[in-house]
Amino acid sequence: MDTIEGMRTFVAVASQGSFTGGAKRRAISTKLASKYIRQLEQRMGVQLFNRTTRSVSLTETGTAYLARCVPLLEQLDELESLVQERQAELAGPIRITAPTGFGTTHLVKALLPFQAAHPNIAIDLHLADHYVPMIDEGIDLAIRFGVLQDSSLVARKLMDMRIVFCASPGYLAENGPPGAPAELASHRCLLRSSRKDPYSWRFTVDGKIETIRVQGQFISNSPLAVARMAAGGLGIGTIPLYTAEPFLENGSLQLLFEEQEADVIGLYAVYPPSRHLTSRIRALIDHLVGTFSGAQQRTQTAPSSFGNASDSPRWPVRR
Repeated sequence: MDTIEGMRTFVAVASQGSFTGGAKRRAISTKLASKYIRQLEQRMGVQLFNRTTRSVSLTETGTAYLARCVPLLEQLDELESLVQERQAELAGPIRITAPTGFGTTHLVKALLPFQAAHPNIAIDLHLADHYVPMIDEGIDLAIRFGVLQDSSLVARKLMDMRIVFCASPGYLAENGPPGAPAELASHRCLLRSSRKDPYSWRFTVDGKIETIRVQGQFISNSPLAVARMAAGGLGIGTIPLYTAEPFLENGSLQLLFEEQEADVIGLYAVYPPSRHLTSRIRALIDHLVGTFSGAQQRTQTAPSSFGNASDSPRWPVRR
């Protein structure tokens, strides 16, 4: 057994709390993962895990060993990356998590040129609309919107995303477009449960933030679900612009109150704190910063493709 492979398998099993989960993380069989751990224990003459038929837990020695394994493996990864960087070629795995809607569209588009430029980097993209614990799941980089929940992580801002208001042409023709935010009280509104208060919508009115109370019979934690209901003529919704964009392009939604939008959500590249952030991950973060902040620069030369300029880059609006 290669000791490094044994250490990596040990860390994977410890993080997953099972040999099956650890083996899946390492892309090896459960039998081989058990063999690696057994050989590692025999080599050092210690027991690293308490094993029962239902669970696997670290022994006191295993806990101490884990605390030393993780930084050692990080340093090893960094050493390998430095060597590869000297050879002008980045290589190795990067595990990324991102929201499903944004990940399947804009993030994948951003990753395409990076992967093409670095074919020896293996990207494992995990899309989920729930919070994914990075350290527990062995995630190298998370792309996240909004307020960061874990203050122990490091975040680099990529851009600001507009929160827009929209409705279908059919709904507006049938019910009349609201002339002012206050008129939304008499409209059917489509609500997002992921907002702190789904029934309070914020606007900029005469240079001040004004909160309007709304009501509606549909609520969802999915911005895409809200967009589809709005496109179907069921009411007025408020969603991130990236979700609305394909519906705006095909004409099934149109924007309302563009000049009175009050909210944006930050888009961040998030990673665990480490002095040994590998070169390939640093390169990817720099690439994403350039890609998303580049939208702001292109605003100045291609107004037909991108929205209003601001101090922070904002996602394009196609008119």
